[in-house]
Order: sequence, then structure tokens, then C-alpha cells
Amino acid sequence: MKISYQTSGSCASRIEIEVDNGVIVETTFVDGCAGNTQAVSALVRGMEVSEAIRRLKGIACQGDTSCPDQLAQALEKAQSGAIPS
Repeated sequence: MKISYQTSGSCASRIEIEVDNGVIVETTFVDGCAGNTQAVSALVRGMEVSEAIRRLKGIACQGDTSCPDQLAQALEKAQSGAIPS
């Protein structure tokens, strides 16, 4: 499943995510702090979606959200079917 998620309230404007059988295969942040978003992408690669949500949800940066939090929100919405793949 491939997901394209328009973010809100973070430096990244969009997140491209590929999930296979509940495991994150690839994550690419568009815009945002390159070092941080590349690090988050590398760390969640191979991680189960539920674990990534648990670890990243609620992390704040500038305001009430962050790039990692937006990734968690995207994954949650994809799980619930709120984002078409």
C-alpha cells in the first residue's frame, strides 16, 4: 500500500509512505529538516506500523505536532481507511 499524506503544522509538506503487510517499507518526507526526516525514515524502515505509531504519536516540535507526529497520524488514518492508498 502506498500512501501520500498532506501534512499540517509541520515543516514537511507531504509524506510518501509504503507499507507491506503492516510493515513500513519506505518513508519519504517532502520538505522539512533533511537530516531529521531522513533519520526518522531510516529508523522506521522495517518497523511494524503499530510500533511506529506508538513511538512517534504526540511528539511536538513547533507547536502541537512535528514531522514524526504527522507520520504517526498518517499511519493511523491509513489503518482506519481514512486515506486512500
